Amino acid sequence: MKLLIMSDSHGWADEVVQVVDRHKHEVDELIHCGDSELQVDSKELSGVKTVKGNCDFGADFPEEIKETYGSLTLYVTHGHHYNVKMTYVPLSYRAEEVGANLVCFGHSHVADCFMEQGVLFINPGSMRLPRKPKEQTYVICDITDTEVEVSFYERVSGEKLTDLSRTYSR
Repeated sequence: MKLLIMSDSHGWADEVVQVVDRHKHEVDELIHCGDSELQVDSKELSGVKTVKGNCDFGADFPEEIKETYGSLTLYVTHGHHYNVKMTYVPLSYRAEEVGANLVCFGHSHVADCFMEQGVLFINPGSMRLPRKPKEQTYVICDITDTEVEVSFYERVSGEKLTDLSRTYSR
């Protein structure tokens, strides 16, 4: 299974479409971790599973998404309710509560992925206003029975950022 994961596009519509169009034929699911600042019925987010971020005022997105695909339980949230700019502990507790083994979140504008207690956490960074690294990023996550490959990409060029990308055993 392959997931396209993006976050924090903050009002950009054409740029979201460019990323989706670049990868839509190679992925199984499209995920936006919030702060799209688009409307729930916007054509740019058609087919994209999107959660509500702290800047999505008036939008009717869900606060969280939980999906199960075989042995994979995916949990998506923006992260602002879990204080992810300071610590990952509340988010890890929520992952445990919902039985997730893959957690996607945004909010901090910091691209990162890490494994903790058998749960893989992915923050694709910000498509519009990155804090770290300086590149505008998104993720393609390729999940097999034995491993998960997390590949970060630069938004404009679509170039893979190998220094950020990681592979984890399942």
